[in-house]
Amino acid sequence: MRALKILTIVMGVMIVGGLAALVAAIIGGATKNRPDATAAFTTAPAIDIPAGARIEAIAAESNRLILDLVLADGTRQLLVVDLASGKKLGVIPLHQGP
Repeated sequence: MRALKILTIVMGVMIVGGLAALVAAIIGGATKNRPDATAAFTTAPAIDIPAGARIEAIAAESNRLILDLVLADGTRQLLVVDLASGKKLGVIPLHQGP
């Protein structure tokens, strides 16, 4: 009977210790290697859009920023920007089909 009490106490201590280690690992993983969000915005270059254009919609996907632009003449284009560097990757003109 004494061995059963000791075994129960040891298992309880192991469960509490394991739970504490799990919580510490989750907290440590959540705060490790997080980039400073403010540094990215202070070093990013300005993004030039055509004169008279307005931004209709914005989407961010897999480290890319996509701007849906309506140009001054009414045509549309997508401007693709790399979020890490802030550089313009390309422009996709949009045309209406027949």
